[in-house]
Amino acid sequence: MKWRTRMWLTIPNLFTALRIFLTPFILYFLARGHFLIGGWLFGGAALTDMLDGTVARHFGGETKIGAYLDPLADKFLLSGIYIGLAAGHAVPLWSVLVIFGRDLWILALSGYAFKFTSFRDMHPSRWGKASTFLQVMTAIAVMAKMGYQDDSLTAICECLIAGVVLLAAISASDYTWRGISWVLSSRYPGRRSDIDLTGAGE
Repeated sequence: MKWRTRMWLTIPNLFTALRIFLTPFILYFLARGHFLIGGWLFGGAALTDMLDGTVARHFGGETKIGAYLDPLADKFLLSGIYIGLAAGHAVPLWSVLVIFGRDLWILALSGYAFKFTSFRDMHPSRWGKASTFLQVMTAIAVMAKMGYQDDSLTAICECLIAGVVLLAAISASDYTWRGISWVLSSRYPGRRSDIDLTGAGE
């Protein structure tokens, strides 16, 4: 039991666990309209994300459970932030539903691939990375606008939210097309696809 505990109880994994621990508090404060507190807590959570990767790369401590836990913690944090922003009436509910719909669709595609195909290369695509990055930037802008009551950021936030929705739709379509292309190339080995299939995931 002690050996198993030591296998996951590393400094990078503790940073990841702290990020998961902070997420419900961030959601709570955002939902209650305390956007500055939520924003500062998000900054702390983002710092743990930077620290766990840096420590793991430069000082060791990389584990298999950490490799799985880190992206889950990131997704948990980002999802919690958008739920909190929607509950706090800072972003339209429909935009959050689009984001979650995209995530659930990609999760369903991944589950199907693991269960019924031999496809296992689930690295994030360029569109997926762009979508996640814009979600983070949008959340920061919205928390700043609401926290500081700065109406000059309204138009910027509206444009960012529209961009998030657009990239969510594009990335979902991209993953779907990659899956279709892989199935076609598997059934017809002689047919070459010009689609890079190494970018599923995120």
